[in-house]
Amino acid sequence: MVDSGRAVQGIDSALRLMTPLLLACLAGLYSERSGVFDIGLEGKMLMAAFSAATVAYLTGSAWIGLLAGIAGSMALSLIHGLASITFRGNQLISGVAINFLASGLTVLLGIKIFQLGGRTPSLEGAARFQPIELPLAETLRGVPVIGDLYSNLLSGHSILVYIALLLVPLTWWVLNRTRFGLRLRAVGENPASVDTAGVSVTRLRHAAIAICGVLCGIAGAYLATSLSAGFVKEMTAGRGFIALAALIFAKWRPWSALFATFLFGLLEAIANQYPNLDLGFITIPSMFMNALPYILTVIILAGFVGRAIPPRAGGEPYVKER
Repeated sequence: MVDSGRAVQGIDSALRLMTPLLLACLAGLYSERSGVFDIGLEGKMLMAAFSAATVAYLTGSAWIGLLAGIAGSMALSLIHGLASITFRGNQLISGVAINFLASGLTVLLGIKIFQLGGRTPSLEGAARFQPIELPLAETLRGVPVIGDLYSNLLSGHSILVYIALLLVPLTWWVLNRTRFGLRLRAVGENPASVDTAGVSVTRLRHAAIAICGVLCGIAGAYLATSLSAGFVKEMTAGRGFIALAALIFAKWRPWSALFATFLFGLLEAIANQYPNLDLGFITIPSMFMNALPYILTVIILAGFVGRAIPPRAGGEPYVKER
């Protein structure tokens, strides 16, 4: 029988771990819905994490660090937009280049600025986003089930966790109920028809890339100033690629992205909570448990790539007919 307290603790941990995945997944959703494939999510998150940790340490403010993280990610988004939209380069190669650039540049700058082997000093106090206690959390703590869920599960996260969760319905509303969102989806399916209607395909795709940069910036800043207390080399640990797998699994839908990223976060939480899972007849070693999210990534890519249908104009630069 599963201990309820431990189950709540596991789900609470899953919410924290899924947050950067959810933000990166939504970032990729905006980009790919516009027809621009972006496998550079990993590099943008990494650059954002380094920028946020560095500026938060130097200024003592997590909020200024967040802005720096968004700026760092946006700079790489600008490069990706210029390469793949303006100059009509290969989108996949541009994304790979961004990942390599971020991987090397963050370590180089970290060594140059702090001389700590590529990492930043630990963040403390106002340089980190602190947990927020929701209203009446302490009052309802003793109430069975509802109080336990509200006080121990929903309450006590940093503000970036709540922002990520609120972005799911907001993204659904933008893509399905606004003129901008409907045009963005149309650009990913049939850019020629949008162009014929007098709407700039280039401008819409650049806007989608910019939104992607903002969300990746928040995801990276969360890693460095909330989930952890500073930047360490390659701290994203493949989360950008896991977010892409979750996006495919979710079939480019916001609510499905929430479920998919929670599944990945839950697997990571289980691996942290049970490093050596004893099933009675067999003990699953810690190495296998830690590899669970990545194993699921491979399974999803192998099983769902053929079934999930991406935007029809995805990956193809648009050339205006004369």
